[in-house]
Amino acid sequence: MATFTYFAYGSNMLTERLRQRCPTAVPVRPASVTGYAIAFHKRSNRDASGKATLHPAPSATVHGVLFEIDKADRHGLDEAEGVGNGYARLDDFAVVAGGLTRTVTTYIATDSHIDADLTPFDWYRALIVAGAREHALPADYGARLAEVPAAADADAARVGAAAALLRQAGFADLADAIARR
Repeated sequence: MATFTYFAYGSNMLTERLRQRCPTAVPVRPASVTGYAIAFHKRSNRDASGKATLHPAPSATVHGVLFEIDKADRHGLDEAEGVGNGYARLDDFAVVAGGLTRTVTTYIATDSHIDADLTPFDWYRALIVAGAREHALPADYGARLAEVPAAADADAARVGAAAALLRQAGFADLADAIARR
């Protein structure tokens, strides 16, 4: 079956999260892109929080994870990411993995959905930190992600779903941290 390679740098780095959207997703290896920074100023289509996106920053590097995904799952990932409604899919995005440059698919926020005043929810940040830990991204990078300011979400259902997912993926400490507040 035909596949595509996807560069995840936000909550989709957590394999369990991505498999909710793309059941065929298989992690390949960590990867990085230089010339971009991660920001949390993409306006969510579902809640009032900030979601992850990349923005040009000449001396910055973003770490993430490459996944092989069956092309039959592409439409579901496009829907989950909000293609045409906040994110654009890039199918010719260059990343470095294992010392080699690869052309992959990723998603970046469109200008119409960027608001520099947004903050992510703590459960969303926890999913990203869990993904960074799961795939052994550089420790200093994971620590920087964990320090991103985040807000508590008043929606108990979203918090509960994220906590359950974190526990299922083996990150009870992160689940407890968001459920405790």
